[in-house]
Amino acid sequence: MTVIYFIALLLATFLTMEGITWLTHRYVMHGFLWFLHRDHHQVEPGFFEKNDWFFIIFAVPSILLILSGTLNGIWWKAAIGFGIMAYGAAYFIVHDVIIHQRFKWFSRSRSTYVRAIRWAHKMHHKHLGKENGESFGMLYVHRKYWEKIRRDRQLMAGKKVGYAPEI
Repeated sequence: MTVIYFIALLLATFLTMEGITWLTHRYVMHGFLWFLHRDHHQVEPGFFEKNDWFFIIFAVPSILLILSGTLNGIWWKAAIGFGIMAYGAAYFIVHDVIIHQRFKWFSRSRSTYVRAIRWAHKMHHKHLGKENGESFGMLYVHRKYWEKIRRDRQLMAGKKVGYAPEI
């Protein structure tokens, strides 16, 4: 029975991390830690960015929870730590690999989800400063971006599409 609770808590933590990521991105990365996040919006030369420090910042609680939970036999701590770690892995694949193409693994995807998430992130990056941002989440894509990709697909297929302004 503990295995089921472990998996359920791990998944719940994974899902909760999207909200935590949104809040952190909006109010911390675009707030008092903007000096670390700025080079992600205002690209500078080199492979690594100051923004990459957030990988370490988010990894520390995960590592500590996994370590503490494993060494002390506290399954729920380990489950939360592994949930954070799983979200971190998903974040890396979606953000660094799929969106920013820092590694050329999924560069030709035709997936509606991939295109929608790339567009949402592009709209986030159109703002070079820390103010007036949009689309702060990572894995959840707002409906307006899905609709934009669907409209684009219809237009590219030569289908007549009614005017649908982006809101």
